Amino acid sequence: MEMAHSLLLNEEVYNQLGEAQKREFIFEWLTFLEKLLVAANRADVKENQKKLVEQLTALLNSSPGPPTRRLVARNLAVLYSIGDTYSVYQTVDKCNEIIRSKDDSPSYLPTKLAAVSCLGSFYKQLGRMLGNTFTETVGNLLKAMKSAESQGRYEIMLSFQKILSGQGVSAAPCHRDIYKAARSCLTDRSMAVRCAAAKVLRWWRKRLQLESQSVWGSLLSYKPNFAGLCWYSQNNNFYTYEINVLTDYRNINIFAVKYKRFSAPRPGTRKISQEEVMDLLATGFLRGGSGFLRASGDMLKGTFSVSKDVRVGVTQAYVVFVSTLGGQWLERNFSTLLAHVLELVSHPKATQTQSDAICCRRCISFILRATVGGLLGERAQIAAAKEICLAVGKQKKAVDAVMNDSNMETRLGTTDVAASQHVLVCALQELGSLIQGLGTTAAPLLQDSSTDVLNTVISVLLHPSVSARLAAAWCLRCIAVALPSYISPLLDRCTERLGALKSSPEAVTGYSFAIAALLGAVQHCPLGVPHGKGKMVMTLAEGLLRSAAQNSRISVQRTQAGWLLLAALMTLGSAVVHHHLPRILLLWRCVFPQSPKDLETERSRGDLFTWQVTLEGRAGALCAMKSFVSHCGDLLTDDVIQRLLQPFPCAVALLSQLPSLSKAYGNSLKTASVIYRQRLYEILALLPPKRYESTFSVIVKELAVDLTAPDNQIAAATLLLPSLCHQEDLLLLGPSLQETDHRFIEEQLLLGGAVGVGSLEYDPYSIHEKVSEEDTVPKPLPPSMSMISAAVRLFGVMFPHMAEKQRAQILQQLSESIKQTKGPRQQTVRLTVVSALCSALKCLAGSRGSLGAEEVRKPALVLVMGALESNNALLRCAAAESLSRLAQVTADGSFTAALAQISFDKLKSARDVVSRTGHSLALGCLYRYLGGIGSSQHLNGCVGILCALSQDSTSPEVQTWALHSLSLVIDSSGPLFHVHVESTMSLVLMLLLTVPPAYTEVHQSLGRCLNALITTLGPELQGNGGTVSTLRTSCLVGCTVMQDSPDYLVQAQAISCLQQLHMFAPRYVNLSSLVPSLCVNLCSSYLLLRQAVIACLRQLAQREAAEVSEHAMALVKDSRDGSSFDISIRELGLEGALFSLLDRESDQRLCQDIQETLGHMLTSMAAEKLCFWIRLCKDVLSASADLDFTTAAAVDTTQEEEVDGGDDESVFTSKHDTSHPFLNPCWSTRVFAAVCVCRIISQCDNADVAHFDMVQAQERKLKDPKSDFLVLHLADLIRMAFMAATDHSDQLRLSGLQTLFVVIRKFAAVPEPEFPGHLILEQYQANVGAALRPAFTPETPPDVTAKACQVCSAWIASGVVSDLGDLRRVHHLLASSLLKVQDGKEAQNQLYNESTSTMETLAVLKAWAEVYIVALERKKEHGCKQKDLLNFGNSSGDVSVDGLLSLVQAELGTLSKLWLAALQDYALLTLPPEYSSQLPVSGGAFYTVETIESARPHYYSSWAPILHATALWLNSTGFIVTDADEGVANLSRPVTPTTMGQNSTSLAAIKSPEDINTDRFHLILGISIEFLCSPRSDAPIESIIACLYALKALLDVPWPRSKMGNDQDLGVELLIVLHRLILTRESLPIQLAVLDVVRQILFAAQEHVKEKRRSAEVDDGAAEKETLPEFGEGRDTGGLVPGKSLVFATLELSLCILVRKLPQLNPKLLGSLSGKSGKPQALSVDDSRLVSAALSILSGLPAVCSPAGSVSVLPTILYLVTGVLRETAEKMLDGQMSQTFTAALQALKAIVSSPMARAEKSRAAWTGLLRSAFATLLDCFSPVDAAQPDIDEMSILTAITVFILSASPEVTAVQCLQNQCIERFKRKLESKDPLVQMKSFQLLLSIFQHPSKAVSSSFIHSLAPSVIRQLQDVEQRRLDNVTELQAIQEGVKTLEALVTLTDEQNRPQLVALLLPILISFLLDENALASATDPARNLHEFALQNLMRLGPQYISVFKHLMASSPATKARIEAAIKGNQESLKAKTAATQSKSSMKSSPSIQLKTNFL
Repeated sequence: MEMAHSLLLNEEVYNQLGEAQKREFIFEWLTFLEKLLVAANRADVKENQKKLVEQLTALLNSSPGPPTRRLVARNLAVLYSIGDTYSVYQTVDKCNEIIRSKDDSPSYLPTKLAAVSCLGSFYKQLGRMLGNTFTETVGNLLKAMKSAESQGRYEIMLSFQKILSGQGVSAAPCHRDIYKAARSCLTDRSMAVRCAAAKVLRWWRKRLQLESQSVWGSLLSYKPNFAGLCWYSQNNNFYTYEINVLTDYRNINIFAVKYKRFSAPRPGTRKISQEEVMDLLATGFLRGGSGFLRASGDMLKGTFSVSKDVRVGVTQAYVVFVSTLGGQWLERNFSTLLAHVLELVSHPKATQTQSDAICCRRCISFILRATVGGLLGERAQIAAAKEICLAVGKQKKAVDAVMNDSNMETRLGTTDVAASQHVLVCALQELGSLIQGLGTTAAPLLQDSSTDVLNTVISVLLHPSVSARLAAAWCLRCIAVALPSYISPLLDRCTERLGALKSSPEAVTGYSFAIAALLGAVQHCPLGVPHGKGKMVMTLAEGLLRSAAQNSRISVQRTQAGWLLLAALMTLGSAVVHHHLPRILLLWRCVFPQSPKDLETERSRGDLFTWQVTLEGRAGALCAMKSFVSHCGDLLTDDVIQRLLQPFPCAVALLSQLPSLSKAYGNSLKTASVIYRQRLYEILALLPPKRYESTFSVIVKELAVDLTAPDNQIAAATLLLPSLCHQEDLLLLGPSLQETDHRFIEEQLLLGGAVGVGSLEYDPYSIHEKVSEEDTVPKPLPPSMSMISAAVRLFGVMFPHMAEKQRAQILQQLSESIKQTKGPRQQTVRLTVVSALCSALKCLAGSRGSLGAEEVRKPALVLVMGALESNNALLRCAAAESLSRLAQVTADGSFTAALAQISFDKLKSARDVVSRTGHSLALGCLYRYLGGIGSSQHLNGCVGILCALSQDSTSPEVQTWALHSLSLVIDSSGPLFHVHVESTMSLVLMLLLTVPPAYTEVHQSLGRCLNALITTLGPELQGNGGTVSTLRTSCLVGCTVMQDSPDYLVQAQAISCLQQLHMFAPRYVNLSSLVPSLCVNLCSSYLLLRQAVIACLRQLAQREAAEVSEHAMALVKDSRDGSSFDISIRELGLEGALFSLLDRESDQRLCQDIQETLGHMLTSMAAEKLCFWIRLCKDVLSASADLDFTTAAAVDTTQEEEVDGGDDESVFTSKHDTSHPFLNPCWSTRVFAAVCVCRIISQCDNADVAHFDMVQAQERKLKDPKSDFLVLHLADLIRMAFMAATDHSDQLRLSGLQTLFVVIRKFAAVPEPEFPGHLILEQYQANVGAALRPAFTPETPPDVTAKACQVCSAWIASGVVSDLGDLRRVHHLLASSLLKVQDGKEAQNQLYNESTSTMETLAVLKAWAEVYIVALERKKEHGCKQKDLLNFGNSSGDVSVDGLLSLVQAELGTLSKLWLAALQDYALLTLPPEYSSQLPVSGGAFYTVETIESARPHYYSSWAPILHATALWLNSTGFIVTDADEGVANLSRPVTPTTMGQNSTSLAAIKSPEDINTDRFHLILGISIEFLCSPRSDAPIESIIACLYALKALLDVPWPRSKMGNDQDLGVELLIVLHRLILTRESLPIQLAVLDVVRQILFAAQEHVKEKRRSAEVDDGAAEKETLPEFGEGRDTGGLVPGKSLVFATLELSLCILVRKLPQLNPKLLGSLSGKSGKPQALSVDDSRLVSAALSILSGLPAVCSPAGSVSVLPTILYLVTGVLRETAEKMLDGQMSQTFTAALQALKAIVSSPMARAEKSRAAWTGLLRSAFATLLDCFSPVDAAQPDIDEMSILTAITVFILSASPEVTAVQCLQNQCIERFKRKLESKDPLVQMKSFQLLLSIFQHPSKAVSSSFIHSLAPSVIRQLQDVEQRRLDNVTELQAIQEGVKTLEALVTLTDEQNRPQLVALLLPILISFLLDENALASATDPARNLHEFALQNLMRLGPQYISVFKHLMASSPATKARIEAAIKGNQESLKAKTAATQSKSSMKSSPSIQLKTNFL
């Protein structure tokens, strides 16, 4: 296709292509040409214009398809506009000539259509340049239109629109004719023509605002007729057409309203007022499109009714009209609009029947919801709610006046009451929706006494109409959901009123509705209600049921109310129902007869009234059962189910008696009977069918009767079938079943309006049930429809459990029923039966069951095949679904193949549309559920047939269904379809280029096929092969064609295809064109298109977020008119546009996609565009909804130091900015903005440390002004958190507090560079305090207070606040909460569930625990610092450290007991279910028995810090039990059975301090072990660390250590748990903490063993030690039992650490036990810490063992320690040893010097093992000829030295070992490296000084000559560096030590050797002057030693001087030079001191 990218058509290449490729080539060339002409040089265009015009005009005669002809027309128009126009008239004439042609053949039609399209483009592009030619053109088009078919009329209408747009006023002579033509086309039979006519009429609105008053006048004269046409054209409309027509009418109405204000009317015309415009809309709503004379007859007859289509269309016109006028207009005129729409719903013509009334109410509710809910901000919504409330009050007063008027003459009767009920329903539903949407921001509205919302709504509960009472109850439920704090007071109020007015039928039903609605609201409120409310409702319901028979006048009402309350009670869940279940089961049992005999007696004695009450009661009982099963599933034990099913045999038996009862008492019982059937079917469908198999025959019989009854409405099955069909197949039925913004009212038109409209009065029991996300109010269907739905569901549930014989019988019976009915009734029965069969097959497939034998298959197949050829499209879809399910449950390949063959044969022979569509879909469904059916032959045949059907241009419906089925085949076939990809792609592209745009359904199916093909190709699309490249180009061409389609569903398919293509081949999708097209549709009128756009943006943002943002901004820059977007991308960017869209959208899935898109963009760009994102979030959060009640909390004026003015002051005020980019965003959008702020901080935390370093950020900002860092925006972060935390929305307050918490955590340690020693957050102390204070007010919800406690603890623990006074302000908040906790359950809030008190209490205790932990940590750190300062002679105190601890210690007496009580509760709640009997009957300290399950999560989130704090407190007290009542004078918590003696003096008297300590010890230890044994995967690391720290603090105290030491099994168990933790957690803090605890456990065991040995020695006295028992592990045998041995468990854990960090220690890895590893491993600092800690533990193990046990464990320990020495002996640059090696040396020393090595029973074994270890160390040295350059042999030599010094002589004083040591030292002494020599001298010195002569003598004799030789060689070389000097000095020290160690008689000989060496170091006067510093220092060192040694050994010295005069002279010269040097230094020192004593300049000020 690259050959098509040229200015002129490449005819040579074009002629070589096939017919299908030519179309694609032409389209690609025209697409490229359209882009090229705009950018090309005009000269080049003019040069090639003639040829180009010829090529383009030649295409007109080539029968171009719709996309091609549009491109030809646009290119020709653009070509003439930028080139010469000399031939344009010829082209226009040619087009007119084509239009006038008499050739009406189908082959010539595309040419005519292309000519029409060209004319429209010419006049639009060239405008008045074409002169008056338009008159002739318009005439030709009008004439052609008279005989044109639908495609021609459609294209002509589009051309008229373009002509009018281009010609403007100059076309005035033709306006009237065009208007007439467009008006006539509004009622055209073709939908596309009607849409095009609507677009023509839309032109006038645009021109009216700019030009021609004459046009305005003429059009207004047509306006009444135009309105009638609009209403008439709404009949049988579709969504797209409605939008176009209503937009036109809307536009004219809007201009009529605006024109009267801005223009002077023409003489002779009059103004049209706003009221008249409203009247026109009202006329359409009430009268429809019929004229007065036409409708008057029907009106007089009383049969006049407006079509639902018209009424829904007018409703949409209202919405579009108000939406275009905008939110400000609505805000100003809402009262007028409200009065107008409420007057509509009260009009008698709108509510002639119940169905009409419900339809009308829906329409009015939609108008209010779509305008008030979508256009107004929160402030305006509150004002609107007040208006609605006033309207409700007005209506209620009017009704009260009518009902109380005793004068029958003046009393208006029931008409006004009936009218008022509809007004009240609409008003109350909208009021409830408004308040629910506002959430807790609606609190000021309910507190406003002027409107008195609550009393007004409650007053309607006594309205005479049930509908009004239900609406009021629903409004109360919405209020409760929005403001959970109102639930409990409202429940109490309604209960009290119901009790007071229980004799009034209206009061009983009204208040019971309200209570049920409020109980239903509880499931939406996490905070719940007090548990006692359930008991109150249960008592009330039971009383109503028992008193129902006392007063026959209200028996029905009381019965209904009682069961309604019980059904609503079930929604509170098992925790509430469990306590009342026995009473409820008894009520259920009593309402039904106990035996068939009782049932028969009941039937004979009953009358009409009795049966009405009975059926009402039993239906209510069944509904309560249904609610119980739905909401209390965990209570459905076998026993409960058995008791529940006891009355069911009689209940089922009653079904068969209902027809006879209806026959006996007439239709009065019909509704009650239907409702009873519905309730019974519903509950049976929820219960296990196996439990009621005995009644199957009766139930199935009744189901068959209900399913085949001819009087059942068709609507029931019509409603059921869409849910039974596959969602993809519903696309075939048009847009009526798809998602739209108008779904709420368009459901009334579903499938031709056959489906009834649901309403709350049909089923009052639905008032407590959950509502789907898309519904604002429950919409239960009429009883008959609901009964059929329940029957169908029950049939589906029971069918898999029927026997095969029973299945065959019921299917045969259903089939016979269809045959027996005739005419329209047969279709009704077939619909219901197929619904039931589809449901049955679906359930059977879900349970993986089998249909059965042939006798079952045959009737099922007959039913399905009959429906497959039905005229009803929905029925055909259901039949195809059933056929595929039938094949699926049959699971027989031959049966499936036979089904496919039936469809093949039928498609080959049939020619009717019904058969072809049904069987083609059947093939696709078979593939969907069964894959490739079985063979490629079937696939080939299926694809061939479907492709052939797809080309049937005579029937677009067949094409649509065939293409849809083809897409299913493509999706399901997978790789098998690859052989058909090219041919199918060619077919799809050909159809896209040829099918008329009017056939939108075909284009949608083509889009699905293209999407499936892209999915099938998948990643192959990235390839570069010829075939792949061609397929990829075809995909792009197809997407381009669909993007240019006028249908929104086709555009959505194009976006979906491009999204899929981008997934597999992203580099071939042009984002520069895709992103702008997406942005243009962001605010489309079509929900599905918006969903596709956002879904695509979400995927693009995951990969190329930056590019997407840039392309969106580029679109705005290139756009000339910014008004083309409803949202301003120019100001806010795409991100801001998405935020605005998030605030407007109501579709939950779309909002979720928008949030995810923003999340991806934030993740990718937050760090790079930090300022933009911060500003964006700030704009959203600072957009005040209402200045009156969103102003932040004021700062306490008494705290003058907090108010510093400046930046801080801005945090406390909210300035109203009229130019704010976001106008009144809703609270949910602001919550998301707060979440985004936290994510921004998180992203910056992962990006650059400068984001949290002010100094570094400022420095880098100076270097690069474009750089940005988060710390520079800290004020904005604090401001945003403050605004959110002080909002009226509780959800926003929680988000704001979380944001504040994150800010504190991240910026707590950031210093303030301007004020050294201070932190940057210090300046925001007032802000933080002001943000937290409102959260601790009494009316604050508990969850907000709990979150605030977390922030308080974080703020106090952060260390930001250093002043004790400032600290007290936040501390005071926690202290006040602690007082509330101390008050106990008496002070609990009665508004919410008791578990919320648990949440708040635990949050307070957790906050105090965290503060206490931090206070102790700071004290510990401060103590270390103080110790260091004292060492340097300086000390200072820190008030904040002691102050913080003192603040906590003041409450510690109370806190400690509360902490212990909380831990005790947690321990009980973590018990396994089998120990639930041990739980306290009265509940715990902080939870009640009823709220155990809801309290558990709060304990799980709080226990860890409390455990740590408790352990620290016990550590600080040393487990000393103080007075039990100390510090708890104000503690009123209940005493629980196991309070461990701290809360009750009676218990304290029973338990001793030892018992109390033991309980506490086991409590903490038990909680820790239970948690660490198997921490949940979601357990935070902080909890694990806190648990380990608690154990460490616990074992720091001697008493707990003694308990641990006494119970070895306990220690072993804890070690095993810690070992598992090491294996599963890689975190360094966790592993270090584990090792600390292990060290404590080992220490406890060591103490225990020592104490045992000491006690044994003391007890035995003078007994012989041989008789003493052996203590320690191993005893006499030395055996260590795994699982029982503490040493073994410790070894396992230590080995785990060592082998993980040093895998070379594992012998299996090395291949042998003695294998050598290679290069030593350099461990990281963290790994070194772990290994060092493990080695330290290893070294202490022998002390825990008996002598025999120590022998058992010693080889392992030595192997590990020597292995670590070997593997970590790396060479360091500074010659030092690594931390790990040093730790290993310490461990080695501890082991070698262990007392066990000298113990009599283990000495021999230890000696042998230590010698082996010593030999192993010696073997680490490599031979001389194979030296390892990487190993540090000096480190090994150091280890050898440590070994020699620590071990007993009998270990190392072995000749062979000593010889090896001596040889190693000799080698190192001879090293050329001075550092090695120096260390060797040092090590030798320590060995020489060994106290045992057996060790040192051999080394002295062997190595002393080497030392002397090395020192004698110094004179021969030049001394250049300090290291050599140090080595010589160490050698001299070693030689001096030898002198000291030698006997007196032998010392002179050694001194005689030493003195010459020292003298050789002396330099003469000349050499000293030029010597290096090291040589001079050596000279001085030697001289000092000589002067010191000379007097000591005077005789040797004299002899040496006498024997060598040169030596004497050398010494004397050195001494003399030294004396002169000392004199010079003394004189210089004295000179300096004299200068200091008398300064020349005296300072007047002492600056010190």
